[in-house]
Amino acid sequence: MVDLGILPGGTASISGAVNDAGTIAGFANIPGGFYNAFMYTTAGGMVNIGTLGGSNSNANAINNSGTIAGYAYTTGDASVAAFSYTTSGGMVNIGSLGGIYPGSGNADGLSGIPAGGTFADAYGINSSGTIVGNSYNASGNEHAFMYTTAGGMVDLGTLGGSSSYNFGAINSSGTIAGTAFTAGGDQHSYIYTTAGGMVDVGTLPGGAASEAVAINSAGIVVGDGLTSGGQDHAFVYIGGVMVDLNTLLDSSGAGWTLEQAYGINDSNQIVGWGYNSSGQMDAYLLTLDVVPEPSTCAMLVGGLGLLGLAVRRRSS
Repeated sequence: MVDLGILPGGTASISGAVNDAGTIAGFANIPGGFYNAFMYTTAGGMVNIGTLGGSNSNANAINNSGTIAGYAYTTGDASVAAFSYTTSGGMVNIGSLGGIYPGSGNADGLSGIPAGGTFADAYGINSSGTIVGNSYNASGNEHAFMYTTAGGMVDLGTLGGSSSYNFGAINSSGTIAGTAFTAGGDQHSYIYTTAGGMVDVGTLPGGAASEAVAINSAGIVVGDGLTSGGQDHAFVYIGGVMVDLNTLLDSSGAGWTLEQAYGINDSNQIVGWGYNSSGQMDAYLLTLDVVPEPSTCAMLVGGLGLLGLAVRRRSS
């Protein structure tokens, strides 16, 4: 256990991302009631990586090259912009989709956003340096974006509705997963590629809404969605089919109801939360043990384990 410490004059810090080299990114408070993004290494400790001229910043993601992505206030706190940071180039404003934040309340969980300013927040970055996040466009709607140094910031669009979102779900191939509204006002999961654009991957059978939150290198997506009965269930999307994870559990998951799936790695391990056989809400770890031809979609999910209270029990 290592205490990463605080920034000079501050009292608290929160780390939110770490790469394979152990470089950590997050944010910490500083005097004056503000907070700044930091980078932490064992050699250099916690370093304030600054802002874009304004008072606050936050680091949300870091890739294995050490590039950090997040958001920062601009000079005079006139706006909030997404940023890319490297030790060699410092913090760079990667812009926004040009729209004005429509209120002074809460955007993407941030309070006190400048009224009348533009807004963008970067949530994820892959190994190639492609950054994803959310921003307001010229119509005043929040849309998911993709940013590359070659192409700049690109509006990913919607599924016919007003808004779309992405909270960091991008894989090494550049495939993006997120949520968007349809023309009918329903919330559906999507997959986005530069070649194919935004594709609606639907909902659970009979369900009205779904939300994709993570994707692995194989393009397997996890999230949660409403069932035909209106319950919130975790899902896995593979081979063009969205499947309720609860229907795939083996005996290790007897009695569980999986409500949310938040992450998936390249070993097909999925984490999230649900209710165990005693009715207690717990974190879980499970593994997709079998992934046959997508047309059969006869997957099995095994090795359901409790992650809560720092205890992990794994079945054979």
